Amino acid sequence: MLTRNMTKAVRTNTSAPSAKQQTAAVLKQKAQQIVKAECDHDVNRSKILGERHHHSTKLKTAVSQAHQTQARPTEETGNVQVRPRRKSIKVEYDSTAGTRDKELQDSNNPPKSRWEPQDWIKQLDNIREMRKNKDAPVDQMGAGKCFDPRAAPQVIRYQVLISLMLSSQTKDEVTAAAMKKLQAHGLSVENIVQTDDKTLGELIYPVGFWKSKVKYMKQCSEILQKQYNGDIPDNVTDLVKLPGIGPKMAHLTMAIAWNTVSGIGVDTHVHRIANRLRWMKRETKTPEETRVGLEDWLPRDLWSEINWLLVGFGQQICQPVYPRCSDCLNRGICPSANLKKTKGR
Repeated sequence: MLTRNMTKAVRTNTSAPSAKQQTAAVLKQKAQQIVKAECDHDVNRSKILGERHHHSTKLKTAVSQAHQTQARPTEETGNVQVRPRRKSIKVEYDSTAGTRDKELQDSNNPPKSRWEPQDWIKQLDNIREMRKNKDAPVDQMGAGKCFDPRAAPQVIRYQVLISLMLSSQTKDEVTAAAMKKLQAHGLSVENIVQTDDKTLGELIYPVGFWKSKVKYMKQCSEILQKQYNGDIPDNVTDLVKLPGIGPKMAHLTMAIAWNTVSGIGVDTHVHRIANRLRWMKRETKTPEETRVGLEDWLPRDLWSEINWLLVGFGQQICQPVYPRCSDCLNRGICPSANLKKTKGR
């Protein structure tokens, strides 16, 4: 009985493998699969490389044959017959395309007309009529009349600059008197540089802000002597860098000394009258704002006369206080006609 049970146990153990045996069998199977995959990969890689080499060789052969075909001796003449290359095409852009598009756009959307004050042409013609006698102070004693015509051109230009510097916040009569005293003293860059401040003050008194102008004259003359060989700058950019010279003086200097129109010279008269006539899109607060506003719409060929016209008109008719509206030809078309006692408007 014992022998029969032992034989049965042995048979049971032989037919049913243990857990370790099962794990070992699984690992062995996976290892075989990995080895087979690597072998297959190597075979495929070798196949791919072989095909690549085959195609490369084929390509080189085709290129070589193509070159031989392009230059091959002919049997009849032995000359080399070259296959002509395909001509390259130069692409040129139509430079007028953008212009045509812009013209088409502009025709569909015409530009807005430039702003102009109402009745300004008639108003200007009336001012010309009122100024035809040229008998205002600016006509006899303005900066264009204060220089010594016998002096050298370089000295004349310097005297124009000094007269404009002195005219700021000063009546033409006072400026003209100061200029006569300066010319008697010797109004040149060299003389003013050598003149002491006390003497200069006595010569230009009582022009407005005479103490500051003495300082400006000395500084300005020293700069002209060192940097401009005694002459004055011939452009607005450098003129306004000089002590005591602002935009109005610079533009008037260009017009009188250099006979060049660079802009409109706007003083208190031009500033006041331009606003009274509503020649501004909106009321301006400073002469420089007025200059920019006038230059925006006033035709350039009128820039040279507008200062002279309006300054004299302001001195005689359109005065700061109690303007003489009853004597003005523009009284029927002036927006500010019949003003009472007024200053600055």
